[in-house]
Amino acid sequence: MILTDELCDRLCAAAREKSREMGLDIGFAVSDENGLPRVYRRYGEALVLSITLVPGKAYTAAVAQCRTKNVAACAAEGGSLMSIQTNDPRITLVAGGYPLFADGKIAGGIGVGGGTEEQDCAIAEYVVSVFEELQDTCHFCA
Repeated sequence: MILTDELCDRLCAAAREKSREMGLDIGFAVSDENGLPRVYRRYGEALVLSITLVPGKAYTAAVAQCRTKNVAACAAEGGSLMSIQTNDPRITLVAGGYPLFADGKIAGGIGVGGGTEEQDCAIAEYVVSVFEELQDTCHFCA
């Protein structure tokens, strides 16, 4: 398992660090490669909605192996994944979900919520960069 408890804790810390820097209370979730929950954190006064929305972002990013914003674009009328969320109600079509890849394979997904789309994505991109840096330095090699 790539997403060990220790690595999940490091990703949570990275999300919290970036959200504090931005002055935001967020919800943050990590899922494994199958979209199953690994961790969820609600920091400060993050929206109660984040309790369901943020893990859904992590799930969607993992199983679709792409950003939730991109899934949403494909799920729109006429898109290649039009109405995918009707086949799997766990699919979340809100920006802020990002996949995590290790050695070219899906390792899991993260979800961020509590700010604007741009803020959620900035935090998620920071967390992905921390994940990639940790992979590059082999701190959590499986």
